[in-house]
Amino acid sequence: MGVRMARVYPFRAVRPHTGQAEAVADVPYDVVTRDEAAALAAARPLSFLHVTRAEVDLPSVTDPYADIVYRTAAGNFSRMREGGPLLQDDTPGLYVYRLRMGSHEQTGLAACFDLDEYERGAIVRHERTRRDKEDDRTRHILEVAAQTGPVFLAYPAAPDVDALVAAATTGEPLADFTAEDGVRHTTWRVSHQAVQPLVDAFDAISRVYIADGHHRAASAQRARQAIRNGRADTGPLEADRFLGVAFPHSQTQILPYHRIVKDLDGYTPRGFLDALREQGRVAPGREAPGAKGRVSMYLDGGWHEIVLNPAPAGAPAEERLDVALLHDQVLHPLLKIGDPRTDPRIGFVGGLRGAEELRRLVESGAAAAAFALHPISVGELMEISDGGGIMPPKSTWFEPKLRDGLLTHVIEQARG
Repeated sequence: MGVRMARVYPFRAVRPHTGQAEAVADVPYDVVTRDEAAALAAARPLSFLHVTRAEVDLPSVTDPYADIVYRTAAGNFSRMREGGPLLQDDTPGLYVYRLRMGSHEQTGLAACFDLDEYERGAIVRHERTRRDKEDDRTRHILEVAAQTGPVFLAYPAAPDVDALVAAATTGEPLADFTAEDGVRHTTWRVSHQAVQPLVDAFDAISRVYIADGHHRAASAQRARQAIRNGRADTGPLEADRFLGVAFPHSQTQILPYHRIVKDLDGYTPRGFLDALREQGRVAPGREAPGAKGRVSMYLDGGWHEIVLNPAPAGAPAEERLDVALLHDQVLHPLLKIGDPRTDPRIGFVGGLRGAEELRRLVESGAAAAAFALHPISVGELMEISDGGGIMPPKSTWFEPKLRDGLLTHVIEQARG
């Protein structure tokens, strides 16, 4: 049995009443713009976006970080719990969350995870977070007194855990609906008798990885610290834990995260192609790269294939990724793109928006060129995380995504 490093904990979930899940659950707060969120929420009065993006209920000129936004979020959450579509389970439990998109299916364990283990690196990170985004969600957690969306986690597939999770799906689901994007979301509560065996089985897992939701986890940590700073006692709190859904790595799906550039730094399209040809990098191509080490570029009305040189022997895993090689060998030296986190001349297109969106952006003039990449594997993510590395920005897009509103972790009460 491995050393326990990321124990799971039952919690009293706030969740939709039977039959209300489809009306309540909505996209993660950070995958839509303010206008997109407002349009979704306007059509769905029970949408959880009224909690996660409460600016949609205020005038469009409202600063999304104004005090009134967080007060509105707290008020909306209270109303949804008091005679509204949400209930809170009377006793702590574990839950199972299944996502099905086309032929792809993944089933994860929804539970709470220890922020102490997160802080000491037992729950492994691979991404730097932005302070402004942390500030927003920390304030949101504190005002609403809840973590309103789960962190997407991955663990090395474990037959004992996976079998117990699968057994929980034979019961009656709490929620089962297909969203407008075609993704089916189903949740179950783990039976009381199966909770402790599942906790014990999870103890054998050595490490858990944050796949998506670094800002949610970092904000939960900061909110916990803010609550601790205001209390004289040191007893256990629900705020000591954060909400996550952990999927076996073998079921986790990463889609590519593509690049666009706004200009060619003085090159004409033909001149840029000539520069790539001088390096022996470019040939006629297709809209999707056929393998790692290849990038499909849309430029001047057609697709081209860029061949990347492998990283030097012994290079860290994060420097061997195609996204890093493209930056180091093409975007930076030829187009003078700087830090992709801050350079306004680069943009990103992730997930299901693939070749057609890249072509549209170039042909509309919104981009000068587009670069389609091969997806990063979960194994590469885990290797980089284990080595303490940081993934290049905008390099992984996890799909399908968890919905906010199906399971919420309330943090204001002390733990018994």
